[in-house]
Amino acid sequence: MKYLCLVWCKEGTFESLSKDEQEQLDRNSLEYDQDLERRGHMIAAEALQPPANSVVVRVRQAEVSVTDGPFAESKEQIAGFILVEAKDLNEAIRIAAGIPLARLGSIEVRPIYDFGNGS
Repeated sequence: MKYLCLVWCKEGTFESLSKDEQEQLDRNSLEYDQDLERRGHMIAAEALQPPANSVVVRVRQAEVSVTDGPFAESKEQIAGFILVEAKDLNEAIRIAAGIPLARLGSIEVRPIYDFGNGS
C-alpha cells in the first residue's frame, strides 16, 4: 500500500539552523532517501519551496481565482513529502519515524486512496 509522508515544520525552522546544521540535515535526508530506495520503499520524495512561493487556485461557479501564498494562516508549513510503499500503517509509521526532519517538525502519514479497489 502507498502512504504519503507529509513533512511539517514551523516557519523559520531551516533558517534557524547554522549552515553546517543545514548541510548535515540535507546529507542525512538524502542518505535516508537512498536507504528507503535500497529497501524498496521509496516511490518519490521532494523538498518544497517556502509557502511564500506558492499560489492557491480555486474554482467557484466556473470562475478561477488565484491567490498568493498558503490557503490558510498556519504556524507550520509543508516542507516536503515522501511517497512510500509499505505493507501496512505500522510499517509506514516506522518509515516516517526515520525521516530526519521528524526531529525538527512532524510527519503526517496518510494512506493513498486506491481508486481501483475503493480503499
